[in-house]
Amino acid sequence: MLRLDLARLDREGSVELNARLPAASALWEGSGVEWDSPVEVKLTASLAGSREIVVRGCLNGRLKQECKRCLKPVGSSMEHELTLVFVSADEESAEEDEGVHLYGQGTEIDLSNAVREEVVFAVDPYVICRSDCEGLCSRCGINRNKQKCNCTEDHTDPRWEALRVLKEK
Repeated sequence: MLRLDLARLDREGSVELNARLPAASALWEGSGVEWDSPVEVKLTASLAGSREIVVRGCLNGRLKQECKRCLKPVGSSMEHELTLVFVSADEESAEEDEGVHLYGQGTEIDLSNAVREEVVFAVDPYVICRSDCEGLCSRCGINRNKQKCNCTEDHTDPRWEALRVLKEK
């Protein structure tokens, strides 16, 4: 998927990685993120002076979500700039911190999980189909954008009835 060749990075100092990840890629399984189209990933990895590897780039795709009010399918485009920092686990001061990823021995680094993590945090969890969406009725479940329901606005919980009686005495 998204693998960075460390030997090439050492030789060249900077490496470009371009990938087109399928919408149904195993990378997105269990993440709660669904795509409508393939995801374009363009990254540039560079060596920093302190032996850190800095990966910068962008990710573009079309998300498949649902309105949080009425559950109608909503498609939205996502363009996300990302910066990832990788530090060798062999370094004395190596510590996985916020935004810093550790990598071990080997000839390459798999960037897939770091990219996935960035996407999961960047996706807006509260998407609505339109600003005036009325959503579903909390009693009967009818879509109030399409129909009016006959439910009353009185949503008093019957467990409070005993207190109401005491208050009226």
